[in-house]
Amino acid sequence: MSEYFQIDDPSFEDFVDIQRPPEQLCTGLSWTEGPVWFQETGTLLFSDIPNCRMMQWSAEDGTSEYLCPSEFTNGHYRDLDGHLVSCEHGGRRVIRRYDDGRVEVIADSYNGVRLNSPNDLIVKSDGSIWFTDPPYGINSDVEGYKGEREYGGCYVFRAAPGSGELSVVANDFDKPNGLAFSPGEDVLYIADSGAIEGGTNPAFDDDAPHHIRAFDVVDGCSLANGRVFVDLAPGVPDGFRVDTEGFVWTSAADGVHCYSAAGDLYGKILLPEVVSNLTFGGLDGTTMFITATSSVYAVATTRKDATSRRSYPARSYGQAMRGAGEF
Repeated sequence: MSEYFQIDDPSFEDFVDIQRPPEQLCTGLSWTEGPVWFQETGTLLFSDIPNCRMMQWSAEDGTSEYLCPSEFTNGHYRDLDGHLVSCEHGGRRVIRRYDDGRVEVIADSYNGVRLNSPNDLIVKSDGSIWFTDPPYGINSDVEGYKGEREYGGCYVFRAAPGSGELSVVANDFDKPNGLAFSPGEDVLYIADSGAIEGGTNPAFDDDAPHHIRAFDVVDGCSLANGRVFVDLAPGVPDGFRVDTEGFVWTSAADGVHCYSAAGDLYGKILLPEVVSNLTFGGLDGTTMFITATSSVYAVATTRKDATSRRSYPARSYGQAMRGAGEF
């Protein structure tokens, strides 16, 4: 094991450039999350949740504030038209941002009451939006506004394409968190980070979930046959991505863990900070951008996101959205 990489299967040496240590792109933030890449502008957007802002980074311009206030946004993704879709802890909703700064509410309630604090999301190839709704944004005023669970649970939802109608696809999680589809979208992986309370409580509960579960996707709109894919340690799985060959790259307390579709650990990218999330991007889509506590890192890989075959219309978010902080 090197200082930066742990190799559990020899193939892992072909997945990452073990001769190049992770590059720290920026630091000095509070809790970074939700990285999303814009190929058109060479820009990485990400959240700095406790500071209620979104940040942007590019190789040309470095790091700057992108949107403040941001309603404590957490996870981000791009819809099929390339628009930015975001989970807001503060607004307790999932929104879509258009090029001109307009905001469309995709989901903010279920059965007539408010959601908890939507955390992470993914857009399926049919345009449906799947998102998790744990209580991290309402547990305290650190990552949102302290409040109550109004529908009583912590569900995983699907917003139907077009209508946005919400359906519950999973309701037996403690604190559902990151989620990602397999390359063929026949399996959905969902993290349960129940072992971490969040907010001002850093305690870890060994008896609570700290695993990723896998579900079969039925008819493209529901889930069945839930099972534990992997119990993760140290820490909990937060955000993660699946590559084009079905390998799961997940956040952990000691860095990023790489698992095969069979749940075998192939290796780790070791970092000095707790990792929250990651995404693939860069010029050829193989750079892994990692949000980790106060910093963002980049790692050279040979992998691409399972959704890398999608092409997005050109968007100018880096300019059109800068400073658009009104709701």
